[in-house]
Amino acid sequence: MEVEIAVETPLQDDVRALVAALNAYLIPLTPREYQFQLTVEQMAEPSVTLFVARDQSRRATGMGALKDHGAGLGEVKRMFTLPEVRGQRVGSLLLQRIEALAREKGIGRLVLETGEAPGFEPAYRVYERGGFEKCGAVLDYPDSGHSRFYEKKLS
Repeated sequence: MEVEIAVETPLQDDVRALVAALNAYLIPLTPREYQFQLTVEQMAEPSVTLFVARDQSRRATGMGALKDHGAGLGEVKRMFTLPEVRGQRVGSLLLQRIEALAREKGIGRLVLETGEAPGFEPAYRVYERGGFEKCGAVLDYPDSGHSRFYEKKLS
């Protein structure tokens, strides 16, 4: 599958639909109090850069964001691909673009929080293939047993 990945605003209908699909997938997997989802409005803040993957027909098929926390720390957020494109490396391409932007910004460490439950295995594969390693709790996320944390040192 040919895919184009670009920085886009989250404030568009097809990205809102991706966010809704991601939330619908995640909500049954983890207790709500242990879900740390950026809203579309939060994704539009200046500290967040959203990448959107589009197929040849310009349909949004995936997304992933970089949140710049300053002091050389970046966070991968809202990684998602539509089920019908999974296994076609769209998530890996999104992650590569996030990492490239982090390097451009001088970010030395990327971290992320994802769920720790059945259903998250595809995400683990994308992160681990991308060179991320499991680590302890990051940022202000609780070490609840409902989250898995990853990091990648870029410098």
